Amino acid sequence: MTDLSLQAVQDYRQQTYHLKPDQRLDCIEDAINFVRKRGFVYFWPIKGVELPSLWAAAAGERPVADAHDDPGHITWGWKDDALGKRFWYYAKVLRKKATIIDLEVAPYFYALSENYGDPEEDVLIAYHEGRLTLEAKSIFDFILDNGPMDTIAIRRGTHMTSKESNSRFERALALLQADFKILPVGISDAGAWRYAFIYDLVHRHYPQIQKAARHIKERAARHKLAELYFQSVGVAQFKDLVKLFGWRIIDLEKTIIQLIEEEILVRTPQLGENPGDWIAIKELL
Repeated sequence: MTDLSLQAVQDYRQQTYHLKPDQRLDCIEDAINFVRKRGFVYFWPIKGVELPSLWAAAAGERPVADAHDDPGHITWGWKDDALGKRFWYYAKVLRKKATIIDLEVAPYFYALSENYGDPEEDVLIAYHEGRLTLEAKSIFDFILDNGPMDTIAIRRGTHMTSKESNSRFERALALLQADFKILPVGISDAGAWRYAFIYDLVHRHYPQIQKAARHIKERAARHKLAELYFQSVGVAQFKDLVKLFGWRIIDLEKTIIQLIEEEILVRTPQLGENPGDWIAIKELL
């Protein structure tokens, strides 16, 4: 095992996160290529989680601006314009935060979700087993019966229009997105703000993702996603992957061991002045 310098990691992330001025994303085509190369990124940077983000790749390594006219907010337009165009997969996925996933990578996430066969039957089973709330089931069923719907119509159709139901409604939307059951596919001018997401069912909007996922074993899915993660961040600790993916520890241990045996990853006892059980891509050492 070899120590790894903090500067080497920072230099690596400058490259993979597109933080250098000459790498900044200028258009939607740049953004699509960035997501395709990284496999999956956050839309905004998330505090306490190391992962590339579309914001930082366009605006640089700085906090997300409050001012609506900040140039960095061009990413908001890219995200909205891309909805429904199948450039990538966008939904609240990793840690239930806004995540953008390349369409070639999305089936690997789907293979690890609680979707095993018929989506309608999966929802019913998950509800009866207590893994899905009544609110989430109601939202899924409403979209299933009525087609793509904006959040205002969904709230009315599921009888969750009161202020008291706000948190339950938002939690249900996030739960369904994180488990690859629904996703935003457009923008409606409904509501007081004239801005509301339109949601559809994942298996209806992206049937190819469900089809491709059938042939991916869970072990292969974890291997693929963990490798992509390390290709982006360069180095991490075991706890970082647990925080991001939420996988069972025993499954994650097997994945890391396999990547080390394949000489894709290596262990290092030191990162700069920080001792610990660090794991890094081999090319960094």
